[in-house]
Amino acid sequence: MLRFEPWKITLIVLVSLAGLIYTIPNFFSEEQLTDLPDWVPQRQIVLGLDLQGGSYLLLEVDTQAVQVERLENLRADVRAALRDRDLEGGPVGYTGLGISQGDVVVRIRKPEDETRALEALRGLSTQISTNLFTGAAEQDLDVTLEEGGKITLAPTDASRTERARSAVSQSIEIVRRRIDELGTTEPSIQRQGDNRIVVEVPGLDDPERLKALLGKTAKLSFRLVDQTMAAQQALATRVPQGAEVLYMTEFDPPQPVLVRKRVMVSGESLTDAQPGFDQQTNEPIITFQFDTSGARKFGEVTAANVGRPFAIVLDNEVISAPNIREPILGGRGQISGGYTVQTANDLAVLLRAGALPAPLNILEERTVGPGLGADSVEAGRIAAIIGFAAVIIYIALSYGLFGVFANVALIVNVFLIAATLSVLGATLTLPGIAGIVLTIGMAVDANVLIFERIREEIRNGKTPINAIQIGYDKALTTILDANITTFIAAAILFQLGSGPVRGFSVTLGVGIITSVFTAFVVTRLMVALWFRARRPKELVL
Repeated sequence: MLRFEPWKITLIVLVSLAGLIYTIPNFFSEEQLTDLPDWVPQRQIVLGLDLQGGSYLLLEVDTQAVQVERLENLRADVRAALRDRDLEGGPVGYTGLGISQGDVVVRIRKPEDETRALEALRGLSTQISTNLFTGAAEQDLDVTLEEGGKITLAPTDASRTERARSAVSQSIEIVRRRIDELGTTEPSIQRQGDNRIVVEVPGLDDPERLKALLGKTAKLSFRLVDQTMAAQQALATRVPQGAEVLYMTEFDPPQPVLVRKRVMVSGESLTDAQPGFDQQTNEPIITFQFDTSGARKFGEVTAANVGRPFAIVLDNEVISAPNIREPILGGRGQISGGYTVQTANDLAVLLRAGALPAPLNILEERTVGPGLGADSVEAGRIAAIIGFAAVIIYIALSYGLFGVFANVALIVNVFLIAATLSVLGATLTLPGIAGIVLTIGMAVDANVLIFERIREEIRNGKTPINAIQIGYDKALTTILDANITTFIAAAILFQLGSGPVRGFSVTLGVGIITSVFTAFVVTRLMVALWFRARRPKELVL
C-alpha cells in the first residue's frame, strides 16, 4: 500500500535533512567554518592525493638488517648462556664465538662440557607458529654439535620469514603513528609485495620533513662513556673490547666519543616524549618518561655511576653525553643539544612513535602539486554538473511529475553520499568521483525501472493506485538483485584493493545504499503524499 505511518515519514525526512546538514561544511572553507554556529558539523570530505596534492613515497624495509641484528643478539645470548654462573656444573669455557655464513658458531674447549653447553644453547630456541589454522609450530633455531666441539646455531627458514614479515608489519604501524603525529589528514599507508610500503600523505607541503621522519630508525639507547682512553687514541691505536667509537653530531666537525657497546637502558622503555624549553637557558629540549621497569634500571645505572658521562645514542649517533650529577630515580629526564623548536618536536614524535625494527630505504618519491589537484577538481566538478543537469532534464521530460519526484530524490541522494563521506572521514579521489557518478546513473536506472513498470500496469488496465503499488513492488526485486551484486563487487574491491581502487569502492558502496533508499523510499513517499492529496482518476506517465 501507499500508506506511510507518521513515524516512517518523520524518519525519512530526518534522514534527508541529516544528509543536507552534514553536507553543508563542504561548501565552506576551514576559516569560514569557524564562524558558523556550533551545531553545524565541522567535518568535510577529505580530498585524496590526486585532488589536493601531497607527497608519495615508496619505501623498502631493509629486512636483511633485521636478520643481522638477530644474529648479533643471538651471539650475545650465547655468550651470556655459557657464562651463566647458575648453569649446572658452572660456566662453560668456549672460544671462537662469532657469526659465519648467517649462523652463530662457537667452539667448546673441553669435550666433557659439550653436552651441558648443547643443552644450554638449545634453551635459546623458541617455538614459532607456522600455520594459524592447524596450530603447527617449529623451533626458530637449529642447534647442532659437530666434531671438535663446534656448535652451530642456525635460524630456520620459517624463523627468517616470520621475522621479516613481522618487521614489515611493525614498520607500517610505526610509520602510521609517526605520520599521525604530524596532524595530517587521512594518510594512505599500504603494504606492497613482501617488503615494500606505499605512503601517500595528501596536503603535506613539506615532503623533506616527511622523508626525514620516516628515514630515521629512531633507536634510542643510554650507554656509559668508556673512560679507559680518549676517543682519538682509540681511533689511532685499537678500540678496547666491548666499546666502539661513535660521533657527536652536535659539533662541527663531529666529535668522536668512545662508548661502551652494552646498552644500559633501551629506548623501548620510553612511555612518553615531549618537546619543551630549558628553564635556565630557554633552549628547546625533549623531556622523556620511562615505564616502571625502565625507571628502575635508569635509577640503578645513574646511582652506580655518579660523576661519569652518560651517552644518549640515537641511531648510532651520540646526541648528548652529560655527566651524571646525581641519581635520577623518578624515571624522567631530558635531552638537549642545540635543537630548534621543529627539530625538538620531530625528535619527540620519533621517540613517542617508537623505533623502526629496520631501516627504510626510499625507492621512489613523487610530489603532486596543488595546481594539478585544482585542475582535476575543476574538471571533475564541471563534468559532474553537466552530467547531473543532463540526467535531470531527461528524466523530467520523460516522466513529467514523476520525473520531478525522481530528480528531488536524486538531489537527496547526492547529499546523503557527501554527508556519509564527511562523517566517515573517507578520502575522495578521482576514481571516487567516478564511483559517485556511477551511483547517480544507477539511482536513475532504479527510477526508470519503477516508472516503466507503472506504465505497463496502466496499459494493462490497472487503476492508478494499483499500478503504482504493483510498479514499486515488482521493481523492488530487480533493483535489489542489481544493487546487491554491485555492492558485493564493491566490497571485494575494498578488501583486496588499495589507494584509488579503495576510494572508488567506498563511494560506490555508499552510493548503492543511498541510491536504493532514495529511489525506492523517498520517491515512493513523495508519490504517496501527492496521491493522497490529489486522488487522480487517471495516471499520465
